[in-house]
Amino acid sequence: MKIKHVVTAFVLLLTLVVSTLAADKPTDDNYIYDSVREKLATDAVVKGGAIDVDVKDGIVTLKGKVTEAKQKSRAESLAKKVKGVKSVINQLQITPL
Repeated sequence: MKIKHVVTAFVLLLTLVVSTLAADKPTDDNYIYDSVREKLATDAVVKGGAIDVDVKDGIVTLKGKVTEAKQKSRAESLAKKVKGVKSVINQLQITPL
């Protein structure tokens, strides 16, 4: 019974250490890129669009064209919600059809 308690305590300690180390690790730019692209592609307002995404050190730059102002603001909002994003530079141009 004592061994079971020791093992349980060790597992809890290991979990705590791993989660602490993971929290300190910055989010990878590739992960951010993929996550932003996925959010933009699946959003009903943005509709994927002709939006280019660049990520450097957690800073996302959105470039391209959208047809409405709400698409531009929505794309920025979606990008800001991705874990690890430090800021968003929104260079999208509105070009009505």
